[in-house]
Amino acid sequence: MINLILFGPPGSGKGTQAAKLVEKYGLLHISTGDLFRYEIGNKTPLGLEAKSYIDKGALVPDEVTIGMLRNKVEANPDVQGYIFDGFPRTTPQSEALDKLLAEKEDTVSRLVMLSVPDEEIVKRLLLRGETSGRADDKNESVIRNRIQVYKDNTTPVYDYYDAKSKATSIDGIGGIEEIFERLATVIDTL
Repeated sequence: MINLILFGPPGSGKGTQAAKLVEKYGLLHISTGDLFRYEIGNKTPLGLEAKSYIDKGALVPDEVTIGMLRNKVEANPDVQGYIFDGFPRTTPQSEALDKLLAEKEDTVSRLVMLSVPDEEIVKRLLLRGETSGRADDKNESVIRNRIQVYKDNTTPVYDYYDAKSKATSIDGIGGIEEIFERLATVIDTL
């Protein structure tokens, strides 16, 4: 199995590239944002628990997120592997993901980070904000704060997998196909 963590700041192109990776490699794309929306929308026990934290403006505890992730993995045992998008975001989440995969006698194959300069991220998200309707993509100061939160909180995740020789950074600037070829070159070595 190929188990990828697709990593990068908001607006780095993870969703776009994940769709192409699914098509080429037959992997299941697991976006934590999608998981939350599904679980909350279907009023599952984990969704209701997550909503109770979100409604208070609090972070959803890792064990709730891991529970949702576990449900998704267990519901799809016959895939070629997984693309984890938006998770893990912290070192404890990385450890929890490793434990979940180890229970299935599997492991993270590679963390691949799409490296994109801050100014390009701001430009991309403001452009996306014009068409997506997402309020958090329309305000430059909010975007810059999201970039800083990403840097502060998620950089240790890259370091965690880098210490295991499982992290790679690729240039996230260029055309969609050009970036995809860089990703495919890394994945083909797995």
